[in-house]
Amino acid sequence: MLTRVTVGHSPDADDAFMFYALAHGKVTVEGLPSGGYSEVHADIQALNRRAFAGDLDMSQVSAGAYPYVANKYRITACGCSMGLNYGPIVVARSAEAEIRGAAVAIPGEHTTAYLLGRIFLPPFEPVEMAFADVLPAVRDGSVTAGIVIHEGQLNYADYGLIKQVDLGERWFASTGLPLPLGLNVVRRGLGEARQRALASALSASIAWADAHPEPALAYARSFAPEVDADLTAAFTRMYVNDLTCDMGTPGAAGLEELYRRATDAGLLASVPPLDILPA
Repeated sequence: MLTRVTVGHSPDADDAFMFYALAHGKVTVEGLPSGGYSEVHADIQALNRRAFAGDLDMSQVSAGAYPYVANKYRITACGCSMGLNYGPIVVARSAEAEIRGAAVAIPGEHTTAYLLGRIFLPPFEPVEMAFADVLPAVRDGSVTAGIVIHEGQLNYADYGLIKQVDLGERWFASTGLPLPLGLNVVRRGLGEARQRALASALSASIAWADAHPEPALAYARSFAPEVDADLTAAFTRMYVNDLTCDMGTPGAAGLEELYRRATDAGLLASVPPLDILPA
């Protein structure tokens, strides 16, 4: 019997929105007793590192990190964050800023954003930092440019910065596919029944939030109250879309293409098997 689970997600708006109903008992995990559900809130790169250790039962991870944890986790068809002709962006103080060989802030070594930068940008010197520090670092001149995720994709101009490249647009122009950025995974050691119980609960949590967006958005904003409510809502709706409910064939194709390109570029040893638990 499933008695306790620990679930990880980032405090980013789209993740918080997805997990609101689970965190507040609006939906439950089948077979899990009251009080058996707990959450870990951490920066996505910190969650990637937790996944390397395999110590969370279910977690959000970067699509770029999954090849390194595929032996420990399965992907769920629900709970992914996919860009539809948008995604991480490269920002700088001016359009003339030269990326080649320059110091570029990245939001984590195993983030999909960094993987995309290595695929699409000229060689640069990565400077890893928390995603919240990227825009200030570029603004203050600590780095030449930055690869920006989360709400920074929408409010970078508030820091006096310009967008040099939209990696999501670059991806879509060359593939025509959704861009897989974040994935939800379940630990292999749980067994099929428990994996499905967790995946079903997350699917129900997403559906509940879609039907009751106001409290779910308020919860999402509680993690970053300084972010404008309209910005939070706009960002959430970018990444909680139809493919979040079920990535389906398009999402799986996007994942396979991401790993194929990374392999062709010498960034991965091989394309990992896509073990996706159906919605």
